[in-house]
Amino acid sequence: MLSQFGTSIAGFMFIWATFQQFVPYYFRQYIGKFCSKVVKYFYPHVVITFPEFSTGDRFRRSEAYAAIETYLGSISTKQAKRLEGDIVPRSQELVLSMDKNEEVLDRFNGITISWVLMIIQQSSRTISLYSSDLERRCYKLTFHERDRENITKEYLKHVLKEGKEIKVRNRQRMLYTNNQKENSMHDKVWSRVVFEHPATFETLAMDTKKKEEIINDLVSFTKRKEYYLKIGKAWKRGYLLCGPAGTGKSTMIAAMANLLNYDVYDVELTSVRDNTELRKLLINTSSKSIVVIEDIDCSLNLTGHRNKEKENDQILKYAKEDSKTKVTLSGLLNFIDGLWSSCVGERIIVFTTNHVDKLDPALIRRGRMDMHIELSYCKFEAFKVLAKNFLDIDSHDFFGTIDKLMEETNITPADVSEYLMLKTTENVTSCLERLIQVLETAKEDAMLQSQKEAEEKKTLTKEQI
Repeated sequence: MLSQFGTSIAGFMFIWATFQQFVPYYFRQYIGKFCSKVVKYFYPHVVITFPEFSTGDRFRRSEAYAAIETYLGSISTKQAKRLEGDIVPRSQELVLSMDKNEEVLDRFNGITISWVLMIIQQSSRTISLYSSDLERRCYKLTFHERDRENITKEYLKHVLKEGKEIKVRNRQRMLYTNNQKENSMHDKVWSRVVFEHPATFETLAMDTKKKEEIINDLVSFTKRKEYYLKIGKAWKRGYLLCGPAGTGKSTMIAAMANLLNYDVYDVELTSVRDNTELRKLLINTSSKSIVVIEDIDCSLNLTGHRNKEKENDQILKYAKEDSKTKVTLSGLLNFIDGLWSSCVGERIIVFTTNHVDKLDPALIRRGRMDMHIELSYCKFEAFKVLAKNFLDIDSHDFFGTIDKLMEETNITPADVSEYLMLKTTENVTSCLERLIQVLETAKEDAMLQSQKEAEEKKTLTKEQI
């Protein structure tokens, strides 16, 4: 039987080659049209595919695909024979969606429409410890030829609109982090978890006037889409948070996200291989989001002054050789306000640093980082917020002493929070007494350090003379 099948195939190939070589082109074209009509008669259906990543924009996930995925969620739960399950972290509810190569049917204005989730395997050219095959997903829509106009003009608009509305109703704020390329088995550039940080501006240990200024600036930004369009600028804003460790920079970012109901994209620059990958990350962020690069002074060799590096600095040389990332300062500048930065509107970019003086001036100039927010050591106004948060008090006899000591010492809000946290056997007074003791010790240490530095300076001056 196999030999007969092989003979038939060989005969068909011979006839086809002869047909291609000796039959005139116009006659072949006529036969092709005739065959096409025959096929349409027996299979009068139209197919439209919606790939997860389009060919022309392979870096960015298709909005149409995401809307269709959301729209088909409830339909697939009721119809599909094979489903995929996942748990939403915040609600701990099981969410079901259609499995690959599964079909569901939809009804619209008396029309029956078929949807299939297809998986296309593509071989990757990169060498990796993981599987080299990439899964490209797409939705295949099938309908009868007679319903073409109804589907293309009404049904697809209905699907996209409903999908976006469902997504808004079910929206959860997410915290994203970028995937390392060599450790990623899939083609997704971001991993995500539900964002559940409780920080708000009300609980933020900060001067009241400064908080109001930041809140007004953030709220004003969200309402100025037309203004940015009028002046010809991309709808984005940059914030530089600077200050010693423990002064609340990360908490400030969480408070900003909670105030605006924005997603947070935490970019780990040391995991980004080059400028192209950095741009790909940017393209795959959504609107209404905060893009964060924390401790930027430690992330890359961006702290210097580009023309002041010493060629004979062996430590710097070895550090460059060992670094896996090839992200450059110019690449990061383009990330902030280059042409690609305008691909998504209503976005905030935040940098944090402990040493603002070490950063290249081009990185933090006005226009890139529009607002510089200095988070300093804890003073009395910030202390009162912490006292209300941790001890639920607005005043106390010890407040005067604490106010005076905080003017004379440097202590971070994180340290103050630790000392104000009530233990099982403690009360408010004992917590405040412990804080006063710590502040007095810090004051004495600061005085001793100051005296030591003065003596060293005096000795150095004598030696120079």
